[in-house]
Amino acid sequence: MSDASNSKKSDSGKRVPLANRRKARKLIMQATYQWLLSGNDPLDIAKQFHEDTHGKIDWDYFDEIFAEIPKRADDLEALILPLLDRKSESLDPIEKSLLLLGSYELQHRIDIPYRVVINECIELAKTFGATDSHKYINGVLDKLAPTLRVAETQAKS
Repeated sequence: MSDASNSKKSDSGKRVPLANRRKARKLIMQATYQWLLSGNDPLDIAKQFHEDTHGKIDWDYFDEIFAEIPKRADDLEALILPLLDRKSESLDPIEKSLLLLGSYELQHRIDIPYRVVINECIELAKTFGATDSHKYINGVLDKLAPTLRVAETQAKS
């Protein structure tokens, strides 16, 4: 599933190709993973990603989302914790990174359809996660969406 068009307006009003947004999500997941494992300052991690990554990426999106996830990690975990079948600490770091990303986007980026948020996280889980982690990500975010996107999820029925 993709957004309605092949490009999306960034926060600065520029049109950003969806492929660049997808690359930004991948980097957000990787940066969050690094932050979870290392505990390093998110600003240092973001700087490293900017220096080491080349190509067309929606850097505005990366900077916005990755800056907020560590700040809001406790609140985001509180949203997903009731939906988990295990303790948060026993989640695979890739799964946890994707659940933090997905829950942030569901809660704070209502401009992105909830199905797109879930699908993007599933696709990243298929690429980077364990064998069935995409099913787990789908299950948790699918249960979270009706809580955070009441009108949008009710409209689908």
